[in-house]
Amino acid sequence: MTLAKQLSGWAPAPVSRRERFTAQPADAMAALLDQPSPAREDGDPLPAGWHRLYLLDWPQQHELGPDGHPAAGGFLPPVPERRRMYAGGRLEITAPLRVGDVVTRTSRLERVEVKRGSTGELAFVTIRDEFTVDGATAIIDEQDLVYRSGAPSPAGQAPQQAAGSPETPEPAAAEWEFSVTPDPVLLFRFSALTANAHRIHYDERYATTVEGFAGLLVHGPLLALLLLELPRRHAPGSRVARFGYRARRPVIAGQPVVASGDRGDTPGSWNLTVRAGAGAAAMTGHAVLA
Repeated sequence: MTLAKQLSGWAPAPVSRRERFTAQPADAMAALLDQPSPAREDGDPLPAGWHRLYLLDWPQQHELGPDGHPAAGGFLPPVPERRRMYAGGRLEITAPLRVGDVVTRTSRLERVEVKRGSTGELAFVTIRDEFTVDGATAIIDEQDLVYRSGAPSPAGQAPQQAAGSPETPEPAAAEWEFSVTPDPVLLFRFSALTANAHRIHYDERYATTVEGFAGLLVHGPLLALLLLELPRRHAPGSRVARFGYRARRPVIAGQPVVASGDRGDTPGSWNLTVRAGAGAAAMTGHAVLA
């Protein structure tokens, strides 16, 4: 049966959750980045993207499938022997969320599209999260995920590039940059911080023999947060209003990662890139500062 037929009629209902934001997740994320915490007291704004440290989903253990994600339900498509890849997303930030805010997140399935890639059929799924405070929308967060099904890839032969992602040119000297080496300990800490049980980030045997990667994978959302660290560190008086990003290829744990950025063609715009070592871009992004 084709993926299109398997996904026909799949339409999960929207889900809402509510939580008071505290300083602890922000403290933990800052520690992971070897940075001082930017949000310690009620009223302190969270950096762009750090809302993903909150309103976490913790399914019961018996609900998890072989890959570490829930086996069924929620916004996980009914794809047999699924393999999940992070493709990118978009953020619109009307107002920063703050420590002490009582935040409501409403999640819905935005769209599903089936395409054919080099590895077979791929299901592109977009999830839309809306974050509100006192009924006012603060953030709209869309995340694009790609699912494929089928037999495991041979070790080291998993797809090395998100379907449809064009190559990016080698960089010139960047205006801003910093580096970090995401080792297995850092990946473990980020998985815990974001309630991410996907085994490709901590179970090397699973990542190589089942998913076919060359080692543990660095989280796509972590790479996106590294992109957002550039305006946070180098434009502290500004606020990210929009941010779009796209995954280009996987990053294997242990490789030095360099995040770099330059001013774009329009005022307040930044072009951002994450590269693993001296290789091609692993993720690219574009931010607009208010």
